[in-house]
Amino acid sequence: MTPFVHRRQVQQHCNCRPPCLVKIETNSETTEHSQDSHESKIGVSNLMAWLCLFMVLSTCQTTWALDTRSESKLSHLTRELLESAREPEFFEWLKRIRRRIHEDPELAFEEHNTSQLIRSELDSLGIEYKWPFAKTGVVGSIGSGLQPWFGLRADMDALPIQEMVEWEHKSKNNGKMHACGHDAHVTMLLGAAKLLERMKDELKGTVKLVFQPGEESYGGAYHMIKEGALDNFQGIFGLHVAPEIPVGTVDSRPGPMLAASGRFIATIKGKGGHAARPQDTRDPVVAASFAILALQQIVSRETDPLDARVVSVGFVEAGQAGNVIPETVRFGGSIRSMTTEGLVSLQQRVMQIVEMQAAVHQCTASLDFMEEKMRPYPSTVNDEAMYKHAKQVGEALLGESNVLLAPMTMGAEDFSFYSQKMKAAFFFIGTKNETVKTVKRLHSPYFVIDEEVLSIGAAFHAAVSIAYLDRHAIDTQ
Repeated sequence: MTPFVHRRQVQQHCNCRPPCLVKIETNSETTEHSQDSHESKIGVSNLMAWLCLFMVLSTCQTTWALDTRSESKLSHLTRELLESAREPEFFEWLKRIRRRIHEDPELAFEEHNTSQLIRSELDSLGIEYKWPFAKTGVVGSIGSGLQPWFGLRADMDALPIQEMVEWEHKSKNNGKMHACGHDAHVTMLLGAAKLLERMKDELKGTVKLVFQPGEESYGGAYHMIKEGALDNFQGIFGLHVAPEIPVGTVDSRPGPMLAASGRFIATIKGKGGHAARPQDTRDPVVAASFAILALQQIVSRETDPLDARVVSVGFVEAGQAGNVIPETVRFGGSIRSMTTEGLVSLQQRVMQIVEMQAAVHQCTASLDFMEEKMRPYPSTVNDEAMYKHAKQVGEALLGESNVLLAPMTMGAEDFSFYSQKMKAAFFFIGTKNETVKTVKRLHSPYFVIDEEVLSIGAAFHAAVSIAYLDRHAIDTQ
């Protein structure tokens, strides 16, 4: 260390001043007694400065030793968990569970068989749980039952998609498929439950296992919170499979990560009639056309180019005959923003534009933002401290080079409701494997995963929760 660093540390940790900073003022009238007093004070100051410096150095050494032991413990923990999750018997169990769920996909709030499978596995592991929440949701509990309570979350629902992948465990439910990896999410959390149960007597608090319904557009997380399933949680962690990044890697980012999202349906009503006499009608098709075009100006002309927003119209419904002007037109789509406030602003502008364009064409308009049926999602925002915690665990588990910084994206997740309520971190976990062609994106009928991710996800879940409880215990001692 340089003397400058010494002085700075002493000043920061105590009120005394080191020898080189003591100012001595004398004048011709100073008596010998005063000089002796000055020398005595200087000696005391010197002693106090060196004592403070010793205390600072001792504190730094102790902190460094604690951090080193903590890192060593975390490295040992993650290695032990991953090795356990990769044991052949454990891995085969994970694959069996994931494939059973994949064969029997269920849509939002209809996940009765999936919920039953989860409860059966928890029963076999001797893990207590409560249900139902939001019709099919389950919350398991491992540990002392005492605070802190830390949550791990998995969503259960499938998508209304016909699976096109030909394999032994293809979906048996026509028009339904786990094309977003929720079968893997449930499996990884059950795997974490099995790992945690083995260590339940060592947990310094309680881990809550949150199996929630209805993530796909229906805000299952909101309903879980509303019914009290997450009361008294201090934090929560969630994983989502990502076919764009290799298996063995994870990514996330602090702060805003995923967009706030909402839906809308507009109905424009005019006066129908024969196509040969448009002057007798009030054409809602023209009004809807102008409204759809005008909506595009919200992003291109009203929004700061550095402020990410999306307005997309996904469907238009009008008449069925080419020689008839219909009475009504319906169209709808989605709006997205990286902030919840931005989403509210988009709702207001969509309503204003549609209503005004309808009025210009002598029609009327009504807007439905479906806030009860398909509740708008807030922006998913990672708490910076929780993100850092999960990142450190990921680096210990997979290596620093395999924990990546994710870009912000305009996709949405109802995990955002949890992030509004408590400290939360949401990570993507890679499933890409070029050799087995796992590069189809989420929501594709050809979506597949590399099942090696199941062991990694189980270990990651367990390690994040154990390390959180350990660190919280240190903080409160």
